[in-house]
Amino acid sequence: MPVGENVRQVLRGIGLNAYETDAYVVLLGTGQMTAMEISKKANVPYSKIYEVLNSLKDKGWIKSVESRPSKYYPIPPLEALATVKLKLEDKYKRWEQTIASELQPLYEKQELVERPDILILHGQQGVMAKLEETFRKARKEIMIAAPEFVKNIIISTTVFLEVLQKTRVNIKLMVAGKAEGWKNLEELASISELRVRDQMFGGGIIVDGKEAMLFLGEEKPSLVIWSNHVGLV
Repeated sequence: MPVGENVRQVLRGIGLNAYETDAYVVLLGTGQMTAMEISKKANVPYSKIYEVLNSLKDKGWIKSVESRPSKYYPIPPLEALATVKLKLEDKYKRWEQTIASELQPLYEKQELVERPDILILHGQQGVMAKLEETFRKARKEIMIAAPEFVKNIIISTTVFLEVLQKTRVNIKLMVAGKAEGWKNLEELASISELRVRDQMFGGGIIVDGKEAMLFLGEEKPSLVIWSNHVGLV
């Protein structure tokens, strides 16, 4: 059962070598097989077949049936891929913790390192990514002034803000309109300081007095600016 080079490239990227790919593809097309049968059908040298099959089991692509001899069968590709995704997410979290605890402090100690003072952010995805990155660095305080046109953006970050509150980050909110219109923030507001104004012509977020995001617009954000420039913050 041949597969295209694009599939092989994807599987290589996921972490399967050529023998593992051939063995898995053969199992997909045939079902349960012994190691000897897989070796012959996939053209994997018998001296390497158990190493290949054990690796596929460890990576979550196949399972075996206890019999004499043992038989192997494939896990559905999407199920196997989901397992790979979870493992990569766990790895990423460990990498992020290590980088944040050991490398980032080295960077932040270098006073002469060039750092961007102002960024113009485009698209909701880019805004949300920068917003979450900025929130993640909060240690003491987040101050938010939210006009009506950024309501969806702010409400979509409430879960993230609730997590930050558990780390004792103080969150202060000032919103435009009526308090009832911000019901999704009620739980957050019961812990944080909440102020309501009739109208705002722009809004923003300040984190620890070090970074700011400014939102300008009327019906929707027309300009979003991030800055760590002390004067602008």
